[in-house]
Amino acid sequence: MTHTPHFNQAGEAIMVDVGEKAVTQRTAIAEGYIEMQPSTLDMILKGEHKKGDVLAVARIAGIMASKKTSDLIPLCHPLPITHVSVEFSAEAESSRIRCRTLVKTNGQTGVEMEALTAVQIALLTIYDMCKGVDRGMTIETVRLVEKAGGKSGHWRRS
Repeated sequence: MTHTPHFNQAGEAIMVDVGEKAVTQRTAIAEGYIEMQPSTLDMILKGEHKKGDVLAVARIAGIMASKKTSDLIPLCHPLPITHVSVEFSAEAESSRIRCRTLVKTNGQTGVEMEALTAVQIALLTIYDMCKGVDRGMTIETVRLVEKAGGKSGHWRRS
């Protein structure tokens, strides 16, 4: 078996030891989309959903999710997150909402998983709140956009 960081020589799952890594400022930006019927998008943007402000609830859910990432993903380190932002933008021409997250920490490992988790949970919250009016919504193209810090340095999606 080829040795990878999350497995020992016997093939058993392990948590990577980051204790010797330098503490650096680390950031990650992730994004994703939820496509929906035009009437659903209109309802959200006008604040007419009977359950309340969909995007405000989804923003809180994304922030909370980023802080719980290590509880959800096996072998993921718990991190002292210093900042999380969750932003939404409507794209009326494609009847979808883009969610973009930024997560920061000063630590020994990156926050890519926290940024990606925040996007997924924010989008799932939109789905959950709106499924009664639009079960055909589609969550798509969730991806890391950029990361900085650590030994590997800066990376940006081209």
